Amino acid sequence: MSTAAPLWRGRALAVLGILLCAFSLRSAVASLSPVLDHIAADFELPTAVVGLIGTAPPVCFAVFGLCTPLLERRFGIERVTIIALIVIAAGLVLRGLAFDATGLLLTSALVFAGIGMGNILVPPLVKKYFPDRIGMMLTLYTTAMALSTFLPPLVAVPVADAAGWRASLGLWGVFALAGAVPWILMLVSGRAASQPEPVAQPETVARTSPAGFSDPAELATGPIVVAPADSQVFFRLLRLPLAWAIAVVFGTSSTMAYVSFAWLPAIVTDTTGVSATVAGLLLSLFAIMGLPASLLVPTLVVRFQATRTLFLVAVGCGLVGVTGLLFWSDAVTVWLWVALFGLVGILFPLALVLISIRARTTQSAVALSSFVQSTGYIFAAVFPLLVGVLHEATTGWTVPLIVLAGVLVIAIPFGVIAGRRRTIEDEWEARYGRW
Repeated sequence: MSTAAPLWRGRALAVLGILLCAFSLRSAVASLSPVLDHIAADFELPTAVVGLIGTAPPVCFAVFGLCTPLLERRFGIERVTIIALIVIAAGLVLRGLAFDATGLLLTSALVFAGIGMGNILVPPLVKKYFPDRIGMMLTLYTTAMALSTFLPPLVAVPVADAAGWRASLGLWGVFALAGAVPWILMLVSGRAASQPEPVAQPETVARTSPAGFSDPAELATGPIVVAPADSQVFFRLLRLPLAWAIAVVFGTSSTMAYVSFAWLPAIVTDTTGVSATVAGLLLSLFAIMGLPASLLVPTLVVRFQATRTLFLVAVGCGLVGVTGLLFWSDAVTVWLWVALFGLVGILFPLALVLISIRARTTQSAVALSSFVQSTGYIFAAVFPLLVGVLHEATTGWTVPLIVLAGVLVIAIPFGVIAGRRRTIEDEWEARYGRW
């Protein structure tokens, strides 16, 4: 087994590029809903448009996630990452210049298109540049995403009050533009890794435990076979239960996140009577609960194979939180229920780690990342709009919350399958022969 190199040696720009990219993937989403009241004071925001904006992120993430592997094969992962970040930055600036609801929706879709590309690229970037430090880099990556999730709701309203909602929306473009700089410098200087993963003979891949399952710790540090990326890999995933299981875990995480971004302030305001300011703080509380998860989950999975335990903790806490919001919520206890519900955020870093360790190569990881995230976001796209429709139809939040609880319950068997200690290549070879 190879010895892990120091994190920063020769890879400082890659570290900065990954972290700044990660920060931009959530801040653009979380910065909008807190200032919708400010925007509505300038021009009309129909409920249908607000619902579409809530549904747009997972839809765009799914569509552009499917396109990203094709672009990556043609232009290279670093160049496509630069394109994604520039698109995000441009969309954020243009969104701050929107003068009607249609413009706000279209510019938000542009932002989400760039994010959809970035979502697919970051896990393979980690695998490409840090095959010896996957656990540590995924910890840093998911922590950056957690920070970018809870910071915008905290600062969006004060900035909007002081400088206007346009400045509040546009300022996050600075981070996306900054994230492109390290990758540009690496390409210009010729420091972008053309094939950083050591090539091994095919027989070295069959590193399995006595039970026949691949050891995630070895997959994170040992030699990796580099195989050519092609569409065949993506379509093979359609036949693998492991790929579908990881997609459902990711989709469940996305469903809880985007329903909360769109509707949690309204839910807590209507059910407990808290102010809009407190509702924004509760949304930040929901988001910040993902921060300790981002710090701990990669290590717990890579080193201790705690996938199933973490999954069940996340689902269990989510169900308790939803139940509390349904039956015992008031202005005081709502903080407890939102905090518990926020622990479903464990599922997000869990899914990202699984994308990295359930594939042997960067190319397989790109295909798996695209499949998992696109499928998961298609799954998640239904629910922000569905929750709004159910709320309008029932004039309450009971049925929408029951639906969220149902999603968590249905995901349980898929989480158990995702906990199998094998790669997608292992599963294919066990079923169909040579990968």
